[in-house]
Amino acid sequence: MKRVLLIVGGGIAAYKACELIREMKRRGHAVRCVLTEGGSHFVTPMTLAALSEDQVYTSLWDLKDEAEMGHIQLSRQADLIVVAPATAGLLSRMAAGAADDLATTLLLATDTPVLAAPAMNVRMWQHPATVRNVARLRTDGVAILDPDEGAMACGEYGPGRLPEPRAIADAVDAALLPATRPLAGRHAIVTAGPTHEAIDPVRYIANRSSGRQGFAVAEALARAGARVTLIAGPVALPTPAGVIRADVESAREMAAAVDSALPADVAVMVAAVADWRVEAASNKLKKGAHSPSLTLVENPDILAGLAAAGTRRPQLVIGFAAETEHLFEHAVAKRTRKGCDWIVANDVSTDVFGGSDNTVRLVTAAGVESWERLSKAAVATRLADRIGSALASL
Repeated sequence: MKRVLLIVGGGIAAYKACELIREMKRRGHAVRCVLTEGGSHFVTPMTLAALSEDQVYTSLWDLKDEAEMGHIQLSRQADLIVVAPATAGLLSRMAAGAADDLATTLLLATDTPVLAAPAMNVRMWQHPATVRNVARLRTDGVAILDPDEGAMACGEYGPGRLPEPRAIADAVDAALLPATRPLAGRHAIVTAGPTHEAIDPVRYIANRSSGRQGFAVAEALARAGARVTLIAGPVALPTPAGVIRADVESAREMAAAVDSALPADVAVMVAAVADWRVEAASNKLKKGAHSPSLTLVENPDILAGLAAAGTRRPQLVIGFAAETEHLFEHAVAKRTRKGCDWIVANDVSTDVFGGSDNTVRLVTAAGVESWERLSKAAVATRLADRIGSALASL
């Protein structure tokens, strides 16, 4: 888990800092906030504290914090400092080396990488003074995103809009990548979401899987350097950055897509694949005196088939087990029955399907690890780390 210190500047775009915090936490980062005096006119410390789940720092003159040299500690404890929105005034003070409030003082006292996302009126962004300040900061090693172009709160149009939170979070991820990524040069296949098994042209059998955990795994593997093929059932989720996506509907389509994606170094089968299908009617079934009888046919077992793929078998085959009872026993038995290397087991009897958190157990040949309740992004990051270590030792 990486630690991000977010400095919220004083501009109308400060409201986007709330969504940025949520996006960074979704990706598994710990976020701590510094709210400038200007920023406090747009968002409150309480809002940022609730979203970041951490204390919000506002003053250089806090007696308790500064007795412990809080501005030094804040500047050194983070893996990355993000300034968003970075207003014209804040960029100017950063370029001049000012240290007249908590934000500028900790920025001057740090050797931690700094990423700034500017937001201001188009004329302010294009003013020679701002152009000079941005050039100076980039020369000093500060990474500065180019602002978006579009309509602004002031009614003008042009470059100066704060980049969208997802784009800033992508830049954060890129800045936090290690120089050598553990899965560079590896190919990973990930399945995600449910499958839909047609009953007739308008009805289908499905399950409650949201696809969020699978998409998070794909995103974490891509951040670790892998070339990721994500095979997704019917879900309306954005494709993670750097991921190749194939959309499918049924279990048979998913099985074919997995086969087409081989060879791979690792396969993580997160999708909640329907165990059965019916022979679909060619026309819509009509209500009558008797309910229609549906004959279920077993779907191909994608995980077991992949584990038994011989020379085409990935070095590491990982399955997911969604259980509602006897989690440990069923997960251990499933690993043996399917012939896979690991099983990630989770109890879906609560709010896991569709929720943002997960509590899992990792079942391997060495035994069972119980992980604490984490966000799905944090589960994905931890799993990607384990995959990198395992492949390195094979």
